[in-house]
Amino acid sequence: MTGFPQIRMRRLRGSQAIREMVRETHINVGDFIYPLFIVEGRKIKEKISSMPGINRFSPDMLAPEVKEIASLGITAVLLFGIPQHKDPSGSQAYAARGVVQQAIRAIKKVAPEMLVVTDVCLCEYTSHGHCGVISGDCILNDQTLPLLAKMALSHVEAGADMVAPSDMMDGRVRAIREALDGKGFSHIPIMAYSAKYASGFYGPFREAADSAPKFGDRRSYQMDPPNAREAMREIELDIDEGADIIMVKPALPYLDVIRMARDRFSLPLAAYNVSGEYSMIKAACQNGWLDEKRVTLEALTSIKRAGADIIITYFAKEAARWIK
Repeated sequence: MTGFPQIRMRRLRGSQAIREMVRETHINVGDFIYPLFIVEGRKIKEKISSMPGINRFSPDMLAPEVKEIASLGITAVLLFGIPQHKDPSGSQAYAARGVVQQAIRAIKKVAPEMLVVTDVCLCEYTSHGHCGVISGDCILNDQTLPLLAKMALSHVEAGADMVAPSDMMDGRVRAIREALDGKGFSHIPIMAYSAKYASGFYGPFREAADSAPKFGDRRSYQMDPPNAREAMREIELDIDEGADIIMVKPALPYLDVIRMARDRFSLPLAAYNVSGEYSMIKAACQNGWLDEKRVTLEALTSIKRAGADIIITYFAKEAARWIK
């Protein structure tokens, strides 16, 4: 039997039951990490205009949100902090009473079993909005590494379960690994933003996190979008430096890079379904152009099908309700 009419591909598509039986790719609630934006202050819960359904929370307002997240079966969150005070070195990033450090303690008090992952980057904390120390218009790589290590260590001392450096400075995974190990935290994993592209899909995030650079752009340290082989070099270097989980960011425009990484590396692979991807779908659905449930689950499935084990997504709560 070499073809039609003996072979009929439609036989396995005739009902929902049979489609589910032969389905090759499955997304599960356990795949998701849900990002949270934490703002300094008290009694703050404010909407983000470019990200419908997403809010900023002050640490004291996290309890109901965390309880809802946990009730949906989502087991991990990723924290981004927005301090009131910013300076050139981003000193609030590694302050013992910094906004993320407060949020970690608040979350652990409400849901001690929740896996708390923290973003390690200076951009939300610096007055210039770049991810490292600057000199004139130059972002200084090596001078930034001790500050990132200090930031990661302060998060772990506050109770974080995992740190996720997103700055794209060369050597930052090793610097963080050595700092953690030197203080007795060799058991804490690092999820590295290994292939993070200088993407146009970050716009809504920069509003949410108040992290837009005050001059220039981030193309001298984030990856050039046309490059894929370079991403494999970045990932390999992060693995050599001690990364436990690797990441590709953004997700949907870089499904090919996710697949390349999956085929080449055996480490757990994360993909970040970023703010622009979220807002794009939300806007189309609010205009009645797309079916939100259908296209969201299709998009998340494509990320999983490309090879991601972990999906960081602002859709996590909706998707958790839909796939239960």
